[in-house]
Amino acid sequence: MNIGVLLKSVVATDEPVFVRDGLIGDNGAKRVINPYDEYGLEEALRWKEAGGGTVTVLSAGGEETVETLRTALAMGADEAVWIRLDGSESGSFGGGYGNGNPRNIDAGTDEHALSLLLAEAVRRGGYEVVFAGHLSVDNGAGQVAIRVAELLGWPHAGAIVGCELAGGGMLRVTRDAEGDSESWELPLPAVLTAQQGLNEPRYPALAGIMKAKRKPLTELGAAELGGGAAPLTVRLGCDAPPDRPAGRLLGGSSPREQAAELLALLRNEAKALTGR
Repeated sequence: MNIGVLLKSVVATDEPVFVRDGLIGDNGAKRVINPYDEYGLEEALRWKEAGGGTVTVLSAGGEETVETLRTALAMGADEAVWIRLDGSESGSFGGGYGNGNPRNIDAGTDEHALSLLLAEAVRRGGYEVVFAGHLSVDNGAGQVAIRVAELLGWPHAGAIVGCELAGGGMLRVTRDAEGDSESWELPLPAVLTAQQGLNEPRYPALAGIMKAKRKPLTELGAAELGGGAAPLTVRLGCDAPPDRPAGRLLGGSSPREQAAELLALLRNEAKALTGR
């Protein structure tokens, strides 16, 4: 099968980020493949190993995207497509201050504009199935893959935890349903977004890492994909959560007195209790 996988470069969840002047900063923090996208990539690689075919990874962004694509190639992907977005196009999802310099978050590419570029790249690739992550760990919007499916006119199944070919050009998927699961069949071509539990992503082997350094990337500009579109949403700013206040010791010499003081604090200061 000809399989496509949508990837996003995100700041590793164990790396520090900060907010300054209304912008999210990372100071050149380590970037990785979005963890949910890794599940989609691993599933695509298992399909290829079981039945043959080609796995192509696609990602849009600035220079930080290149390392993400090369990691995917090291894991076993055959080809990589980089939709290059310069500073004015990648500001809203490329990651804050970069090397300490703030970027204009008003000039960004939102999920609407990004999905138009990816949908055109997928259309040209002729893929039979496209995997992606259920959501990204930075924005958490969960919109891009669904929008791509809608633009292509393809069926879509989200938050899948199991999938297999059912024969006759059909897929059988099991998807997470908020603590339960449900099964569906849908025709190919289709877009599937992966949920945690679908599989356990592999680590790149040393041989794969060395080969990935030599594999070429197919580079596309926004103009080559129809120019994209203006964003429909604008991030106005970001604020860090307020500092947590210091804890308070309850007075009183007995549990009864302490309970009475706690009740008074909840009612009068925290306004957590009303009525009786």
